[in-house]
Amino acid sequence: MLRILYAGTPDFAALPLPELAAAHTVAAVLTNPPAVRGRKRNSAELVPQPTPVALAAEKLNAAAPDRQRITILAPEKLTEEVRDAVAALEPDIMVCFSYGKIFGPKFLSLFPLGAVNLHPSLLPRYRGASPVQAAILNGGRESGITVQRMVREMDAGDILLQVPLSLGETETSGEVLQRVGACGGALFLEVLRQIETGTLKPLPQDSSAATYCSLLKKEDGVINWNRTAAEIDAQIRAFSPWPGTFTTVKRPGKPDAIVHIHRASVYPESCPDGKDSGGQLPPPGTIIGIDKKAGILVQTGKGVLALRILQWETKKSLPWKDFLNGSADFIQAVLTDDAPDCP
Repeated sequence: MLRILYAGTPDFAALPLPELAAAHTVAAVLTNPPAVRGRKRNSAELVPQPTPVALAAEKLNAAAPDRQRITILAPEKLTEEVRDAVAALEPDIMVCFSYGKIFGPKFLSLFPLGAVNLHPSLLPRYRGASPVQAAILNGGRESGITVQRMVREMDAGDILLQVPLSLGETETSGEVLQRVGACGGALFLEVLRQIETGTLKPLPQDSSAATYCSLLKKEDGVINWNRTAAEIDAQIRAFSPWPGTFTTVKRPGKPDAIVHIHRASVYPESCPDGKDSGGQLPPPGTIIGIDKKAGILVQTGKGVLALRILQWETKKSLPWKDFLNGSADFIQAVLTDDAPDCP
């Protein structure tokens, strides 16, 4: 049985924790500090909330009060004081999944058995902060999960275990990451078993085959309607839940407004398009009608996109029929990418 420091932050990173705690001693979790969440982040009424990983550790502590409590570390920075606190816990190994900060050599040296990290791609492909999003954006149908040794260079450590992962045609990145988290515990346990039994066979990565993905920004969510319907659909799925996708709505007699698109689908090519009597397509971003089954139809640079779930800025998200009930003039709108400011 190993003593583990588990590092992670979002909801999907909390999923492996109970399995690890059942098989080993989780001495502590390392996670981001509490933060205000939700659409009204600037409201003074909202109190910062612990991360999902911190909440999972609290739940485990409450469920088994006789067991050694899991220490919750949620620092702003990995200072010398934090390193001293970790060292005092005497962990054998660090297990990491989507923590959100870079570990320096001093921190990594605290663990006699090193540190392992779960990365949701088949490394060396898609090194970086957004591998699932990159795979969906590129139209991929196959990806994978890698458990690797942690080294100073991001995602460049030896491969300890890899499994393939299929990507559904309509899946969002959030849904894929939930699946990754659900099987992450078993993958971590297998690697820890091999470490304990001395049967681990690390495989060095071929850095010449590495590809990279970048840290996402809010402005990445702006929809360019000149792109194809398939590309925009992939963008909407890749950036759900964050940074989301949005567009500027221009309506006759009303100020420009922002609407977020949460779900859409490529309208079948065999269906009628929005050509006028002269056989000309309307400009990209033009709403050309509705389909009772598919949703609100928008002309793109190539093909038609059906909008299914929408949300006005500061309002709640709605299925397209409910959305139109309160915004009937949306059908006369033109959608553009010239938002004055990122929401």
